[in-house]
Amino acid sequence: MKRRTLLTAAVAAWMLLPAAAASAEEMVFASWGGAYQEAIRKAWLEPFAKASGVKFEEDTGPETAKIKAMVETKSVTWDIVTAGGGGLMRGVAQGLFEPITAEMVNQSDVLDGAKNAYGVPSEIFSTLIGFSTKAFPAGGAQPKTFADFFDVAKFPGKRTLPDKPETVLEAALLADGVPAGDVYKTLSTDAGMKRALDKIAALKPNVAVWWSSGAQPVQALGAGDVVMALGWNGRFQAGMDSNLPIAMSWDQQIPQVGYFMIPKGAPNKAAAVKFLNFILKPEINAELSRHVAYGPATKGAWSHIDAKRAERLPSTAERLKNALFLDIEWWAKNGAKATEAYTAMIKG
Repeated sequence: MKRRTLLTAAVAAWMLLPAAAASAEEMVFASWGGAYQEAIRKAWLEPFAKASGVKFEEDTGPETAKIKAMVETKSVTWDIVTAGGGGLMRGVAQGLFEPITAEMVNQSDVLDGAKNAYGVPSEIFSTLIGFSTKAFPAGGAQPKTFADFFDVAKFPGKRTLPDKPETVLEAALLADGVPAGDVYKTLSTDAGMKRALDKIAALKPNVAVWWSSGAQPVQALGAGDVVMALGWNGRFQAGMDSNLPIAMSWDQQIPQVGYFMIPKGAPNKAAAVKFLNFILKPEINAELSRHVAYGPATKGAWSHIDAKRAERLPSTAERLKNALFLDIEWWAKNGAKATEAYTAMIKG
């Protein structure tokens, strides 16, 4: 069957739910806004609402501190929140998320390395270099590696970096010549952490923006406020699709898995669980990559993604050859200390 037929059949099956039970349910979904949240709305939230009768509302900015405040004051208003692996593990360490058991959500088709007891993998996305094609036009020298990002002599101009350390510390060490296989071993030493922070600190005079929202580096590049950015491939691709004068390099990337979590004490947990099961159906899981250039988190989804669409995604076999996956176990153990040091470096 064609993709649309499969998707229609999947949605139709969900529409067999008892109308009375479904109509009474609702769910609040909180993510990071912009092209990413719009893609989730089109690919998953709207089809789920149509199939199940569950009404949904949306919010933005599910920072760990906000979730913690809700959980501690027993005033949780979000049912699903999203984060990368670092955000997931920070929340797990603070006891902010409901455990997700096999009885609740069937994750048998999820990629083995992506599974987590407190989050359902939603997509694979990558941090890499985006740059201005006005500053670095085709035919001339263009930045390709993290070393190029940190080289302001060869590639002059302002940069933008995330205001959180995940992927930035790794990129700094890769730029400084540390082999990918030694990055986390190096970061685990005081000298290695200092080496990464010193590399970033040396770039500080050329950092115009420390971004907190995935849309910011794209906007900064498009407006000409910066010439290079460390950001997410799907956001850069959305900017390119909107004809902004930007491009990105696949020569080096730091992929990570996105996760959907249920905050502890979520008021509509049952509806959230239904939604998580819905998005893991292979033909539905594949839908997200039609709207944003992120790879699927299930094995079965690839059979619903054609070659042309796969060319836009970070998780093809060819692109993963030069990738260093974010180690969320390392971040679970060292994230608080790394974040404190990184924040102090930014403010220092």
